Amino acid sequence: MKRTADGAAAPGTTGTVVYRVARPEDGEAVAGIDTSFTTDSVFEVTGGDGGFRVVETRVEPPVHKVFPADDADGGGEDVEGGPGPGRTVVALDGGEVCGFVTASFAPWNRRLTIRDIAVAPAWRGRGVGQALMRHAVGFAKECGAAHVWLEVSNVNAPAVHAYLRAGFVLCGLDTSLYEGTESAGEVALFMSRRVD
Repeated sequence: MKRTADGAAAPGTTGTVVYRVARPEDGEAVAGIDTSFTTDSVFEVTGGDGGFRVVETRVEPPVHKVFPADDADGGGEDVEGGPGPGRTVVALDGGEVCGFVTASFAPWNRRLTIRDIAVAPAWRGRGVGQALMRHAVGFAKECGAAHVWLEVSNVNAPAVHAYLRAGFVLCGLDTSLYEGTESAGEVALFMSRRVD
């Protein structure tokens, strides 16, 4: 393992990340993952008579977003409250949870919804998020899903770019989804990809 200048171990720099279905005891570690991000661009949404336009725009100073604590699942095979089967997969490096994805399947329209996906800062840019998404798509195939769908804030440009690299495309938006929340003023972007 790599060491920092003061000799402490630098997390996520070496080792093999393993992936498995979450267990109830993973819940606290999943909930403790730092999901904040900083970005120097956002996806600006403008509306008019003919519809909406979404354009990536540079921002100065950069936006730093800290998400409020929520009910991240992390608790095993079935996702409570989901319309059908659900699954949470965790990524572990040396036994430490470094990321997770939670998804649920709706049989009526054969849609797998990514309810939450996060990678701890020390492991970002190392392929963990891509691998977690592959696990979600694998679950979609097990369920017979036709497509995978997710929602992301227009200010989360790093996530939007990651989803685009994973084959997702913009399929809709909601200008009022976050009203009355800490994210008021942001726009929900909906993205989907077909299951191959």
